[in-house]
Amino acid sequence: MGLYVILMGIQGAGKGLQAKRIQESYGIPQVSTGDLFRAMRTRTDDLARKVQQIMASGQLVDDDTTNAIVADRLSQTDAQNGVILDGYPRNQAQAAFLEFHLAEKGAHVNAVLLLELDLFTAFKRAFGRVSAADGSSYNYYYNAKGVNFDWEQAPSSDFPPRLTATLAVSGESLKRRADDASADAVIKRIDTYLEATQPLINYFDARGIVKRIDADQSIDAVWADIQLALDD
Repeated sequence: MGLYVILMGIQGAGKGLQAKRIQESYGIPQVSTGDLFRAMRTRTDDLARKVQQIMASGQLVDDDTTNAIVADRLSQTDAQNGVILDGYPRNQAQAAFLEFHLAEKGAHVNAVLLLELDLFTAFKRAFGRVSAADGSSYNYYYNAKGVNFDWEQAPSSDFPPRLTATLAVSGESLKRRADDASADAVIKRIDTYLEATQPLINYFDARGIVKRIDADQSIDAVWADIQLALDD
């Protein structure tokens, strides 16, 4: 039987980094619905064309289509021993489909890893993060050594100042994710996460498979807790 893990957590909780460690240690791929949707843009099969039409119209991909995309991914060779699901399921209807689909394969969701982080820390981790071309990451609030942070005033007083960052030694301009650049956008993502996630947490709590991980620890400490949860 494979290892099927759902990874949940607010922005800044470190899901991406921990998903890579799970993938490397347990030999199962990370499956992100965002990546799956993007991959559909280059495919030419019927399912891909349906998704392309939905996205071209500006509509959200419905539950049935999303479920079909995930089922298609789970049928691939590298996913036969399990997967790490990130960004799916997003609601109870998708969760029910996933359970039914896995049951048909003689499998089930083994664990829901919930990386917990207080809201203010989540905001600071997201809003303050920047990255260099080599993949190195820094943060205005936590890891600013060797980085020159500055607040750049907007030409119009109608807009708030913008946080910019450069490496002190090389002068390289560091990049921010577009969805991190606005404090309002970060807060909206937090609100959306809380609204959408709590019903799912309750759903899986009733099945006794939610493993709560304190994400306000070092990366290695979080990883150690995840290993204990999965090995259990």
